[in-house]
Amino acid sequence: MTETGRKVEVIEKRTVFQGYHRVDAYRLRHSLYQGGMGAEIRREVIERGHAVLVLPYDHMRDEVVLIEQFRMGPFARGDQPWCLEVVAGIIEDGEELEDVVRREAREEAGIELSQITYVLDCYTSPGTLNECISIYCAHTDASVAAGTHGIASEGEDIKVIVMSFDKVMAALADGHIKAAPAIVAIQWLALHRDEIRQRWLV
Repeated sequence: MTETGRKVEVIEKRTVFQGYHRVDAYRLRHSLYQGGMGAEIRREVIERGHAVLVLPYDHMRDEVVLIEQFRMGPFARGDQPWCLEVVAGIIEDGEELEDVVRREAREEAGIELSQITYVLDCYTSPGTLNECISIYCAHTDASVAAGTHGIASEGEDIKVIVMSFDKVMAALADGHIKAAPAIVAIQWLALHRDEIRQRWLV
């Protein structure tokens, strides 16, 4: 029984692939809007763990710290594979979300954070992934953000890119930023920028 009172009946769940990600196959039935239970359906879910994402913003300089790295998804589609994104990382068992945010900011961008502000939780692709991302916005000193970072043993090669808020919004408008979680975080900042700049001055 879910929070809405509707039901999901799992008939079978089994792991059909275990590699960089895990794929679980389900046979299930669920409640119908018109009442009763639907017919059995089969679905696969990519299990990749849950993540945190942070948009580092320097409210004094009105600048955003983005990162750029190679991504398999766009490459496999035949698209430009170096993506403008924001700092993110997978949550390990027992970790506090803000601790992950701070760690990933150091590892991926070489920056420190303060004024860590919770934004929202979102599913990146709820029809296929069980991943839920917790999004934050935090203050950083953009004047010292530069260089390339990442953990070489994990294949990371991450470039730091500092952009004015106006240039970030222009990059969003012209399609240079295509990663959905980054778009969500930037749009949130656009809606709350004045409030954030006032709050973080305290």
